[in-house]
Amino acid sequence: MNIPNMELRKFVVPEFVFGLDARLLAGQYAKNFGAKKILIVSDPGIIAAGWVDDLIEILEVESLAYDIYFNVSPNPRENEVMEGAEQYKNEECNAIVAIGGGSTLDCAKGIGIVSSNNKHILKFEGVDNVHNPIPPLICIPTTSGSSADVSQFAIIEDQKRKVKIAIISKTVVPDVALIDPITTTTMDNYLTACTGIDALVHAIEAYVSNASSPITDLHALDAIRLISSNIAETIDNPDDLGLRGNMMLGSLEAGIAFSNASLGAVHALAHSLGGFLDLSHGECNAILLDHVIEFNFNSEPSRYELIGETMGIKMNGLSSEEKKASIINKIRSLKKSVGIENSLEQIGVKKTDISPLSMNAMEDPCIVTNPCKPELEDIEKIFKNAL
Repeated sequence: MNIPNMELRKFVVPEFVFGLDARLLAGQYAKNFGAKKILIVSDPGIIAAGWVDDLIEILEVESLAYDIYFNVSPNPRENEVMEGAEQYKNEECNAIVAIGGGSTLDCAKGIGIVSSNNKHILKFEGVDNVHNPIPPLICIPTTSGSSADVSQFAIIEDQKRKVKIAIISKTVVPDVALIDPITTTTMDNYLTACTGIDALVHAIEAYVSNASSPITDLHALDAIRLISSNIAETIDNPDDLGLRGNMMLGSLEAGIAFSNASLGAVHALAHSLGGFLDLSHGECNAILLDHVIEFNFNSEPSRYELIGETMGIKMNGLSSEEKKASIINKIRSLKKSVGIENSLEQIGVKKTDISPLSMNAMEDPCIVTNPCKPELEDIEKIFKNAL
């Protein structure tokens, strides 16, 4: 008889609306939350793509006032959060609508934290350090990757220390996520690939996390199935809303899983790279994934085996080493099929960077839920293998 894991586990997920034209509900939700003036948080790319103009029309239908903050970098910085919070205060806003990728949504969360708690954003690093609820927050994701719209994480760059800090609190879970696959149609192929693999990493790391549970397992495995079977075809057919919807659903389920089971070494190393060298988060995750699986495999072989089976690998009759090789080869083949072939060296990482990168990764909270506890030399080896 199989008895489910009965350890105590907290599970947090926001209200969300999933489906075509979900974004059109932003005005209605804002009004229901009592919004008088909204700070729209976005970035220049999303503005150029037309999604902010689209949002403005929706808010104007409900006669809602708004102001726009769009000075958001691909890795959101502390000063951008503080600048946005100052604009929120000066414009006398009382709600936030964030539209964009993970960086934009994380910046919006940071603006909300500072606006309600009146301290510098870096003071909230760690778990459960945000004591006052943030203003009403509506998130509209435009990538099928970050899942920041459903998570209790906000990742912000500390420019002085050259690290990304993690703020983990149920107070930063958005009030509602409006998850509309249509918004992902303006991503180029490489961004689609990198954000899609990022979502796959979320699902894989959540499934092998030492804080996983039956509920997170359910979502993680379905996300692995959806993303691995749809990502290459989505890039070949970027205007196919059915494929975009499958990717968005996979990202959503991966986000539900990792927000509650946390992540692992892939993200710890990727956060280190993003903070130290300002590199693309999704691309770093993609480059690191197979190297971390190689390190982690023997700590959770049965879970990795099920991941492989979910991705369509026939495992019957294979030895443990053959199973590991099959999974790693599948990941590498999938990355190649979507155009991700860079090494860390090719995106600017030097051998001399490995020591500080590794020390920073060892301090990242995601390392705590990796299925096995790495030593510093293990992290250094992973970085070297990925160069």
